[in-house]
Amino acid sequence: MTSTFYDEIGGHDTFVRLVDAFYAGVAEDPALRALYPEEDLGPAAVRLRMFLEQYWGGPTTYSEQRGHPRLRMRHLPYAVTPGQRDRWLTHMLAAVDGLGLDAAHDAVLRDYLTRAAHSLVNSLDAGS
Repeated sequence: MTSTFYDEIGGHDTFVRLVDAFYAGVAEDPALRALYPEEDLGPAAVRLRMFLEQYWGGPTTYSEQRGHPRLRMRHLPYAVTPGQRDRWLTHMLAAVDGLGLDAAHDAVLRDYLTRAAHSLVNSLDAGS
């Protein structure tokens, strides 16, 4: 039986901790919080958790409920600036800090999250 990254870092509980810590940071960051149209961040947290779990080899609930992730397409309606990317990464990487992963898994997760955040920038408007 082959284990996945999802399994190796603790599965569902680890991704819940990651996403909860991330959204706690978002909730306290007015500039980043403004990007989320829903008053309650709970539904966004569930979507992100399901996406990350599926990406890393966990349950395929995201695709079953929402279809193919199409990450860039889903973010196109929102102007994502380099500044917003940096704020997102600040909170996400702080959340990763709290997981206490071993160095190898930590590096892999940080690399993916950083590359994903950079790929979603679709506006150079410095005013955001």
